[in-house]
Amino acid sequence: MSELTAKLTEVEAQYDELNAQLATPEVATDQTRYQQLAKEQARLQPIVEKFHAYQDTEDALRQATELLEETDADLRALAEEEIPVHEVRLDELTAELNTLLLPPDPDADRNVILEIRAGTGGDEAAIFSGDLYRMYSRYAEERGWRIDPITVHECSAGGYKELIVTVVGRGAFAQLKHESGVHRVQRVPVTESSGRIHTSAATVAVLPEAQAVDIEIDMSEVEIQTFKSGGAGGQNVQKNDTAVRLTHKPTGLVVICQDERSQLQNREKALRVLRSRLLDMERQQKDEERASARRDQVRSGDRSEKIRTYNFPQNRATDHRIGLTLHQLDQVMEGRLQPIIDALTQHEREERLRTDGAAAERGH
Repeated sequence: MSELTAKLTEVEAQYDELNAQLATPEVATDQTRYQQLAKEQARLQPIVEKFHAYQDTEDALRQATELLEETDADLRALAEEEIPVHEVRLDELTAELNTLLLPPDPDADRNVILEIRAGTGGDEAAIFSGDLYRMYSRYAEERGWRIDPITVHECSAGGYKELIVTVVGRGAFAQLKHESGVHRVQRVPVTESSGRIHTSAATVAVLPEAQAVDIEIDMSEVEIQTFKSGGAGGQNVQKNDTAVRLTHKPTGLVVICQDERSQLQNREKALRVLRSRLLDMERQQKDEERASARRDQVRSGDRSEKIRTYNFPQNRATDHRIGLTLHQLDQVMEGRLQPIIDALTQHEREERLRTDGAAAERGH
């Protein structure tokens, strides 16, 4: 029995055991337990189904190989035609199963803290930040997710200097995690009378939302400051000190929240962001496959440190990490990000397979 078959046989046994447990009255009457088991069963089901296809293909290949020993010329000719087809299918199924067997991201189903900040380019960068927010909002809407604002710093020229929101929806982090980095735009600004193309940038950070049970914050290590909140151009200025600034002394992380009308609400939202940033730092320290620390992830917002370019004159979106170019920028800006996200997800799986394969070889 091959190593792959041994793993799949074990998964199949786990799947059968889950089905048996789900059929018991004890589990059926315990909704929490039932949902946990049902979720794991749903994760294993496509692996088991693919394993059965793999076994069927193995059987077909074995039968075709045995036909080569037949004295009937027609049967041998048929076998010679079928064997390459089964071998190719077996290779495809092997690759698919190896991908399915990769350990799932434990944070895949979490909500997301999405941070967008204007980088190089002045007012045009702020306007582009607004365009990115609209793009992600449209994408979230298509998937049935909800967006809750946390911190919004508008720019007087339009767009945002800084925007922090929560994206609420199952699978949000799994779909959006590769969006972290510097996004560059090339276009003619509305204010440009000579028609020259400008290049600007905005940074995006995607963090899995942390819960209180994930990260315990020692409040004695957090400096809390309050001040009067205000919007762009002096709008919506509050007379009371409702805005909150949290400074986490051990890490130097600073979170500001001023969009709620009460100090308590702003403090709670700021704590959610701080907790998520701390969780993200902890995850990155434990997982060498992920990007380095969050500050390296978004870097400075300089135009040269880009993950993706949005070229409006050519209607082109290019993701530089995987060399993917789509001449459908108008659709991308309307939130149709799935082709890019799917390509990045597939690239991540292939990289993980290579990494795991290299580690296995070193182990031997």
